Amino acid sequence: MAAALSRRGGRLAALSLVACVTAACTGSPVVLTTSRLPPPTTAPPPPSFTLAAGGDILVHPLLTEQADQDGPRDFTKILDGLRPAVDADLSLCHLETPLSAPGEPTYGYPAFSAPPEVATALKTIGYDGCSTASNHTLDREPGAIRTTLDALDAAGLRHTGSFRSPEEAATPVLYDVGGVRVGHVSFTYGFNGIPLPEPWMANELSAEGVLAAARAAREAGAEVVVASLHWGAEYQHEVTEEQRALAEAVLGDPAVDLIIGTHVHAVQPIDRINGKWVVYGMGNEVARHSEPRGITEEGIVTRFKFVKGAAGWAVESASYVPTMIEFGPPIRVVDLTRADPTPRRTEALNRTDGVVRSLGVEGLTRP
Repeated sequence: MAAALSRRGGRLAALSLVACVTAACTGSPVVLTTSRLPPPTTAPPPPSFTLAAGGDILVHPLLTEQADQDGPRDFTKILDGLRPAVDADLSLCHLETPLSAPGEPTYGYPAFSAPPEVATALKTIGYDGCSTASNHTLDREPGAIRTTLDALDAAGLRHTGSFRSPEEAATPVLYDVGGVRVGHVSFTYGFNGIPLPEPWMANELSAEGVLAAARAAREAGAEVVVASLHWGAEYQHEVTEEQRALAEAVLGDPAVDLIIGTHVHAVQPIDRINGKWVVYGMGNEVARHSEPRGITEEGIVTRFKFVKGAAGWAVESASYVPTMIEFGPPIRVVDLTRADPTPRRTEALNRTDGVVRSLGVEGLTRP
């Protein structure tokens, strides 16, 4: 009996001790803490940015007539459907046609000069800058280079490819994209037979010229360099041997990270060379040819996510957004991934998918 009481007393004593600790025999609360390891830290994501690029801005008179109807001279409504596609940390367009000074006459094919309000619309829908080296750069003589670049400046758009002075030509164009410096260079295969009055006025395409400009951008602080190349055979989906050879030479050098191609007014394939992306042709972003060909109403906006890794900057993901110009009336550019399907839209979407992926490149997506 005594042993039982002793065991019972010991148990009671132990219970009393726990009760004393938990109920605070002193009358003051006692807070018990449990020692825990700090939560695991999550490494911050690596530096990155997104880039969007669109095809030819080719402003025929019928587009200006539509802008006047939407107006006055409001090109925004024509292009407004592109906003989601061009929404990126850095968005680059290709202005193929020269721009007139405010209030001055405008012209169509074969010697273009479009209204300066085009630049305002491009800025409004989300573009940050444009390449300006094209076969139409000298359409209205060298003076049109100044009026074009003045209009872009007034709209708040950066530009490269054609220049108002030797000093401007010698100054690399760099964008500050969230603290990352991105260089942009622009070159064209020629000027429709018009002699270039001064070599600094516009960039003529050669692998050596592109690489020299890209290296100058690197020396000025660029971490990534994008090359806009105006090249290829008009109205052909197929890549020419010259395009392929130039792409291999340019992307074989560490100075250039990405090629975005324009000029042929038809969508061309996307490929990878030396681990880098080349968009051979983005088609027309907006145009109204006097003789539409079906393929000339189709285009793509390309999108790339650049990420900085141990080896430097590289594209982590690449995608494209098929677009189409609809003549209505009214004339509007539509994002085929967002627009309700119609037989014509489905035809354009299927053809664009087939062309863009025709070289079998892996890792390419679209919405």
